[in-house]
Amino acid sequence: MKKFWHQLGETLISAFPRRMSGVDSLPQLAVLGLLSGLVTGGVILVFRLAIEWPLGYFLPGDGSEAFPSEAFENLDIVTRGILPFAGALCLGFLLHRLATHDRKVGVVHVMERLNYHQGYISAKSAFIQFIVGVTTVVTGQSAGREGPAVHLGAAFSSLMGQWMRLPNNSIRTLVACGCAAAISASFNTPISGVIFAMEVVMMEYTIAGFTPIILASVSAAFVTQFVYGPEPAFSVPALTMNSLLEIPWILVIAVIMGIAAALFIHLVGSMGRFNHRPILLRVVVAGALMVPVAVLVPQTMGIGYDTVNETINGELGFWLLISVGIAKLLITALTVGLGMPSSIIGPTLFMGATLGGAMGLIGAEIIPDHASSVGFYAMLGMGAMMGAVLQAPLAALMALMELTRNPHIILPGMLIITISSLITSEAFGKKSLFLTVLKSQGLSYQSSPVIQALRRVSVAAIMDKSILRIDRHLTVEEARKALTAEPKWLVVEGSNGPTSLLPAVDLARYLEDSGKVATDEEADTPESIDLMDIPANRRDIAPVQYQATLEEALHEFETTSAEALYVQRHVAPMIQRIYGVVLKSDIESYYQYRRS
Repeated sequence: MKKFWHQLGETLISAFPRRMSGVDSLPQLAVLGLLSGLVTGGVILVFRLAIEWPLGYFLPGDGSEAFPSEAFENLDIVTRGILPFAGALCLGFLLHRLATHDRKVGVVHVMERLNYHQGYISAKSAFIQFIVGVTTVVTGQSAGREGPAVHLGAAFSSLMGQWMRLPNNSIRTLVACGCAAAISASFNTPISGVIFAMEVVMMEYTIAGFTPIILASVSAAFVTQFVYGPEPAFSVPALTMNSLLEIPWILVIAVIMGIAAALFIHLVGSMGRFNHRPILLRVVVAGALMVPVAVLVPQTMGIGYDTVNETINGELGFWLLISVGIAKLLITALTVGLGMPSSIIGPTLFMGATLGGAMGLIGAEIIPDHASSVGFYAMLGMGAMMGAVLQAPLAALMALMELTRNPHIILPGMLIITISSLITSEAFGKKSLFLTVLKSQGLSYQSSPVIQALRRVSVAAIMDKSILRIDRHLTVEEARKALTAEPKWLVVEGSNGPTSLLPAVDLARYLEDSGKVATDEEADTPESIDLMDIPANRRDIAPVQYQATLEEALHEFETTSAEALYVQRHVAPMIQRIYGVVLKSDIESYYQYRRS
C-alpha cells in the first residue's frame, strides 16, 4: 500500500507540470495563485513584524500616535545623526562581502530575473532582501517596505514553482502572483496589487494571467486583514472636489508633479555613473548624506507613513510640507542611486503627499471659497507621483481609489495622474524608474508582443512527442523493429549523446530503395546501417530543457545554429530523458496561429 501511494504521488507531481506547459492551464494556475497569495501574505506579516517590533520597542513615544513605530523625530538630535550612518556602515560591510549578483534586491531585481532568468529567484536572494529591507527601515534610511515585500513575495512564489518543477512560463506567472500579493498585503489594496504586477513588473496584460494574480492578491489581503484589520494603510477622511473651478489648479499641480518625478528619476539615473566604485564606499557616502537630513528634517527617516497620515488629515503647515517633500525627493534619489538598497515606492507616496498637500494650501489661498481640503490634494499628489515615477497610471489610479475608498476622487485622479505621467515621459523623455535603474546597470527589459507571447508557453506544449532514440549504427532487423513503432522522428545517438535528428520516413525509404525489406535471404545486404551515411534530411540538434519557454528555445536556435531541439529533463543524477523535439518552424507556426 505504501508503494502504491508513493507511485501515485510521483505520478501526480510529474503530471501537474505537464498540464502547466501551455496557455490553457488556467485551473492549475488558479490553484497556484491562491497558494502564492497565502504564502506571500504570511511572509509579509513576518517582514512587517520584523520592522515594527524593534521600532515600536526602541523609539520613544507613548503609543498614542497612528504610526508609533515611525516616530524618528522623537529621537534626540545626536541619535538621529548616528543611527543612519551606523546603519549604512553595517549595510556597506554586508554588501561588500557579497558577490555582485547577490547584492541586487527589490523590484528591479525581480524584473531582471524575469527578463534574463525566466523568474528563477534563489532562497539566498530572499534572505538577503529580508535582512537589508529590515535594516534600511530600522536604521532610519529614507526607505520603504514595499520593494522588499515585492522581492520576497516574488522569491517565495518562484521557489514554490521551482520545487514543483513547473515549466518556466508557469514560474513567471507565479512571480507575478507574488508581486501582486505583496502590494496587496502591504497596503490592503488587492486591485492595485494586480495592476501593479501586470503594468509595472510583467508589463503585459493577459486573460490567463489575470485569474491567478487576482486570487493571489485577494488571498494575501485576507491574510493581512486577519492580523491588521480591514482598513487601508492610511486613515483617509471623506474627500471630494468642491468645485470644477479647481481643475486649472489641478492641472498646474500635475505639471509640478511631473517635473518633480522627472527630477527624481534623473537624479537616480545620474548616480549610476558611480556604479564602478566600491559598494562599501558608495553606501557609506549615502549614509553620510543622510545624516544632516535626518538631523534637520527627521520626518524623512524611515517609511514616513505617520507624516503622510498627518498630511492627509491637514495637520502640517506649508513650510514643513514643502521642506520634507523636497528633502525626501533629494535624499532618496541620491542614496538609492548610490546603491543604498532602499525601496522607492513608499518614498514616492511620501513625496506626492507632502508636495500635493503644500500645493493644496496654496490653492486654498488662491481660491479660498472653492478649494478642497488639503487631504484631497495630498491624495492626488500621491497618485500623480506614483504614476509618473513608475510610469504606471492605472496602478496609481487603482491605489488612489482603494486607499480613499471614495469614487468621487476618480475623475480628478485620472486627470492629474495622466497629465503628470505624460509630462515626465513626453516632456522630459523619462522612462519608468525601474527601467532607468536597469539601464544604469547595463541591462534592458524586453516587452515586445512577440517576446511576451513566446514567454507564456513552454516547449512542452508544442513539442512533437513522436520520437524514438536510436543508435547511429544498427542492424537491418533493428531498423525494421524501430520502424514498427511508427515514430515520426529518430533521435540519433552518438558517443556523447544525441547528434542528429532523422525523419523516420527517410530510413524507411532507404530500406525500401535498397531492397532491404525483401524476404529473399539471398539478397546482398550489409550487416549494419550507419544512419549518418544514408541519404536523409538530417538536422543538427541541440538540447533544451523541459521547463524552457518558447523564447528560450528561440534563443537556443540563434546561439547554437541548430536546426532542431530535443526537449530533455533530468529524471535522475546523470540521467536525461528526452520527451520530444521542437523545430524552429513549430515556434513560428504556433505564434502565427495564435496571432491570427
